[in-house]
Amino acid sequence: MGSREVSNQDWQGKRVTVAGLGVSGIPAAKVLHGLGAVVTVVNDGDDERSRAQAAELEAQGITVRLGDGATLPESTGLIVTTPGWKPDKPLFTAAAEAGVPIWGDVELAWRLRGPGAAPWLAVTGTNGKTTTVRMLASILQAAGLRTAAVGNIGVSLLDAVLGDEEYDVLAVELSSYQLHWAPSLRAHSAAVLNLAPDHLDWHGSMAAYVADKGRIYEGNRVACVYNAADPATEDLVREADVEEGCRAIGFTLNTPGPSQLGVVDGILVDRAFVANRQKQAQELAEVEDVDPPAPHNIANALAAAALARAFGVEPAAVRDGLRAFRPDPHRIEHIADVAGVAYVDDSKATNTHAAEASLAAYDPIVWIAGGLAKGATFDELVTGAKGRLRGVVLIGRDRELIREALTRHAPEVPVVDLDRTDTGAMSEAVREAARLARPGDTVLMAPACASMDMFVNYNKRGEAFADAVRALAAESA
Repeated sequence: MGSREVSNQDWQGKRVTVAGLGVSGIPAAKVLHGLGAVVTVVNDGDDERSRAQAAELEAQGITVRLGDGATLPESTGLIVTTPGWKPDKPLFTAAAEAGVPIWGDVELAWRLRGPGAAPWLAVTGTNGKTTTVRMLASILQAAGLRTAAVGNIGVSLLDAVLGDEEYDVLAVELSSYQLHWAPSLRAHSAAVLNLAPDHLDWHGSMAAYVADKGRIYEGNRVACVYNAADPATEDLVREADVEEGCRAIGFTLNTPGPSQLGVVDGILVDRAFVANRQKQAQELAEVEDVDPPAPHNIANALAAAALARAFGVEPAAVRDGLRAFRPDPHRIEHIADVAGVAYVDDSKATNTHAAEASLAAYDPIVWIAGGLAKGATFDELVTGAKGRLRGVVLIGRDRELIREALTRHAPEVPVVDLDRTDTGAMSEAVREAARLARPGDTVLMAPACASMDMFVNYNKRGEAFADAVRALAAESA
C-alpha cells in the first residue's frame, strides 16, 4: 500500500524510543518521525560510523543518544528495537518495569499495513530460510503475482508495507530474533523448516529459541507447514493457536502421506492441495528442476511449494518458478572441477546443522571446516559424516574442537590442521584439500562455524575459497 494511505493520527506526538542504529533501526526511526512521532534513538556504540548515522538523523529532527543504550528515555510510550538487541538488555528491563511495550521492526511493519494489505507467507527455521523464501518468490512470480522476498532479506518490510509498489502477496523471511518481538503477527500461512541449536546466547535456552520460532504459526489462516523429518516442527503446529480451518501440511523427502508434499520416483508431488488427498497426488516438478538437487535443497523446494499451493498457485507455476530459481552465492555453490575433483562453496553453513545437510549431499568428501564455533559441539556431525570423508582440512580459531571430535569418532580419516588464521590460510587449505582428493571426490567448504575470526562475513570467506579454487584451476590448465 502507498505510504499516503497510512494514518498519522495514532502516532502524532507519541514518544517512541528506537533501540539501535543499523539496517532496521535507522529506517524505523525515519518512518516513525515521518508519521509524527517524537523519536529518540539510543545506541550502545559511540564510534565514527555511529556518529555519522546520528548526524544524518539529527538533521531530520530525530534525537540520538550515543553511548547509552541502557537508560529508558523519559515519557517513552513504545520501544522499537533492532533484532540484534538481546531480551535481557537493561533498557528492556526498565521498559517492562514501566509497562512500556517493545516491538521489533517486523511488528512495526505489521501494525503499519494499510487496509487490504498483501498477505504474508512466512518462513523461519535454523537453516534454509533465505533459499526457501527466494524459491517461494520465484514460484509466486511464475504464477503472475506481484510479490517480493522481504524481511531478513531483499526488500525491507517497512519499505514493502509503506512503499508505493502494491503487492498481491509477500514472501517473508523471519529470524528467531524478529519473531521474539512480533507478538501480533498473523500470517496467511507459515513454515518452520527445521530446528537445531543456534543463537542460544541470545535466547538463553533451546526451549526459548524454539518457542520464538513457533510464534510464526500463531493465527495462521490457511496452512502451517512443518518438516515431517523434524518432529519438533510438528509439535509447534500442535501448540499454535490458529484460525479455524487452518491445516497442518507436512513436507518429506519420502513418499508423502495425505496432507503432505513429498518425492516419488524423482518427482515432487502434492497430496495436500488436491481434491482427494487419500487417493490422489499432483505432480509439481522434477527433482532435477531444483538447483542444486541436494537433499536439503529439495526440502526447501517442497516447503516453498507448500506455501505457494496454500495460496492457490497452480502446479505449473511451481515447476516454472523452481526452474527459474538460482541460489545465492556461497550456498552449496559449485565453483569448478579441477583434475576430476569438484569444488563446492557452502560458506553459508555457519552451524553444525547446516554443515550436516551439506555433507549429506556428497560422497566422498574432502571437508574444509572451522572458524568460530559459537558454543557448538561436533561429535554428532562427525559421527554422521565419517563414512563419507576422504580427508579433512581444518582452519580457524576453534578448529581444535572439530579435531577432537574427529579423533574420537573418525581416527582413520586424515586431517590437516592449519595453524594460521590470516586470510591467506584459505589458499593453503584449498591446496591441501587438492592433495588429499582423488578424481570423483568433492572438496566441500562447509565450515560448520561462523567466519568472523578470519573474515568479515561468510560471503568474504566464500569468495576467498572461490578465488583459491580458480587459482588452482588456472595452474592446472
